[in-house]
Amino acid sequence: MLPAVKLSPASVAFSGTNLRSKSALVPSVSSLKPTKSAACSLRPLYLAPLNGPHTSELKPRRQQLDFQCTASAADDKESKAEVVPAPSEAAAKLKISIYFATWWALNVIFNIYNKKVLNAFPYPWLTSTLSLACGSAMMLFSWATRLVEAPNTDADFWKALFPVAVAHTIGHVAATVSMSKVAVSFTHIIKSAEPAFSVLVSRFILGESFPMPVYLSLLPIIGGCGLAAATELNFNMIGFMGAMISNLAFVFRNIFSKRGMKGKSVSGMNYYACLSIMSLVILTPFAIAMEGPQMWAAGWQTALKEVGPNVLWWIAAQSVFYHLYNQVSYMSLDQISPLTFSIGNTMKRISVIVSSIIIFRTPVRPVNALGAAIAIFGTFLYSQAKQ
Repeated sequence: MLPAVKLSPASVAFSGTNLRSKSALVPSVSSLKPTKSAACSLRPLYLAPLNGPHTSELKPRRQQLDFQCTASAADDKESKAEVVPAPSEAAAKLKISIYFATWWALNVIFNIYNKKVLNAFPYPWLTSTLSLACGSAMMLFSWATRLVEAPNTDADFWKALFPVAVAHTIGHVAATVSMSKVAVSFTHIIKSAEPAFSVLVSRFILGESFPMPVYLSLLPIIGGCGLAAATELNFNMIGFMGAMISNLAFVFRNIFSKRGMKGKSVSGMNYYACLSIMSLVILTPFAIAMEGPQMWAAGWQTALKEVGPNVLWWIAAQSVFYHLYNQVSYMSLDQISPLTFSIGNTMKRISVIVSSIIIFRTPVRPVNALGAAIAIFGTFLYSQAKQ
């Protein structure tokens, strides 16, 4: 039995245009597909007008559709060959390259002038103090004139910075003492063994473990440094021990810095400035006790007789460039990963060793050069193994 169909008068009164537009909302019978189970109703079927009093809720609601134009898959494949780095990414790479080039150049210049000063005025404690004093004065002036925004620090910041400053002071003085006794190239060859100290301190004091490739990378570092030391023509025990103490001190500086400075929002430039100021306060009384004004005055008169007023320019240059190269290195840490920084530090040592040998005409045996190359290559392997 088919259900009855009843047409109300209002539905018949539709105009042709109205009927065509609104009948589109009702699917045709031919478009309905039969299903496996059918339901039969004995109630009559009524077709009511869509604008009736009880059918306002049945009117379709118009919704705004948002359209977004995107490239097709074919266009995407074609455009992959022409991918160009975003301007911000290219600018960041350029900025890092400038940091690295500036860092290496400033470090080479510092080591040259530092060695000239120590040859004419062999007082490493005063030389180290003047380097820190110059950097501290430069940053205090920058903060006072608002060339650089002063850091927002508190008592907790300076408390956490104190052990970092102590280790930094020891490492700085020990490296300067080393360069006053031996060639610049030999000091930096020994200082390339710093990763070995880092692993040993972290393993036996902090209880950290490393993968086997890290331990294996220490073999060429230790072997290369040992070969270079054994074949050094102008070997000096004080110079050798100064470089070794510097390595150990800088390892603890990095450890204290990571542990104590977490959560401290201070930029790399201002962080090193604060570190220099505190290190200057720590070092000054020890420099006076170890050398003293009388020794400085006598040494200054000797330097003026042998070198002339150029020694004053050398002292100023080595002090300024010491602060600038360290400042740039800390600024680089804000932009790059520790692994990239470690690789850059390895390349920096190569540039310093080569340039110092050329400028000071340091005699180098082939076996000595081989030891230096093995040690530096081991440092590179270490940086890759820690990745």
